Amino acid sequence: MLKSLTLALALVAAPVMSATVGDDGLHKAPWIIDTFKDLREDLADAGAEGKRLMVIIEQRGCIYCTKMHEEVFVLPVIEKLLTDDYYVVQLNMFGDLDVTDFDGTVLPEKDMIARWNMMFTPTMMFMPESVPDDVTAVQAAVATVPGAFGKFTTFNMLNWVKNHGYDSDEPFQKYHARMIEAGAFPE
Repeated sequence: MLKSLTLALALVAAPVMSATVGDDGLHKAPWIIDTFKDLREDLADAGAEGKRLMVIIEQRGCIYCTKMHEEVFVLPVIEKLLTDDYYVVQLNMFGDLDVTDFDGTVLPEKDMIARWNMMFTPTMMFMPESVPDDVTAVQAAVATVPGAFGKFTTFNMLNWVKNHGYDSDEPFQKYHARMIEAGAFPE
């Protein structure tokens, strides 16, 4: 019991390290995977690692992206989920790197993001384990989260997607409320 309490206190008291910022102005956390941005390949690689594909859209100077990287993603329980259970691919809202969508369309990041009608950063899109060849990422996503959220919402969303909550009759908002009421956030 004392060992468990000591470990729990150490995890809460442990200093959190924020992600570095790359030349493109985006945060570079250790759990973000640098890929060729072919979502079909990324989905296959995620599956091979037993992880879920998450696409995160960010932009230089985004104060909400900074909030997520410095206050939420760095919390040990959330960072562990991102590291252990997710294959995270980062896209730059105004970037020029080519992205290949699930339907085979290839466009620069900024044009792909416009095609998807994404307007906010950060935006997290969570993909199912398999995606048909004739759909876009937006059509395939099992959940899309535009904007910055606190630790409880982020933790619960990561768990809800990981555990296929979208396949149940309980929408995320009800799951989230139930988890908050149960005090399910480990601290």
